[in-house]
Amino acid sequence: MSKLQVAIMMGSKTDLPTMEEAAKILKEFGVEYEMRVLSTHRTPKETVEYAEALKGRGVKVVICGAGGSAALAGVVAAHTNLPVIGVPVESVLNGLDSLLSTVQMPPGVPVGTVAIGKGGAKNAGLLALRILALSDKDIERKLEKFKEEQRQKILGEKI
Repeated sequence: MSKLQVAIMMGSKTDLPTMEEAAKILKEFGVEYEMRVLSTHRTPKETVEYAEALKGRGVKVVICGAGGSAALAGVVAAHTNLPVIGVPVESVLNGLDSLLSTVQMPPGVPVGTVAIGKGGAKNAGLLALRILALSDKDIERKLEKFKEEQRQKILGEKI
């Protein structure tokens, strides 16, 4: 049985279709994760408590997706020293508002930010895997295989 390594958080259940893309790639690589809905605005106490407890539970990377004000990744990063990856979820301004909220962190509170939407969520999963691969040779081998499969797919495309 594998051990919990990644926490995927989202500000609302409506973010689930986007954040499932991160979960899919982690599952494909056999990495255990958990998903939680916690809002920095509606459940601030629970969000902070969860973030502060992650490292003690063995989590190594956190992926946070949120739309609108997109404060979740920043709040989590303020309450843990774990790497936090922010996924801007499409919202009122097609996700541009979420992107700007996620990427504009003050110095000292880093959040790695990926593209808006499902593609960004998939890349967040892949970035989490790259972080884990620094200390896990099995994940590193799987990433090398994944990259080669993508390369072969592109080389095999006919126009």
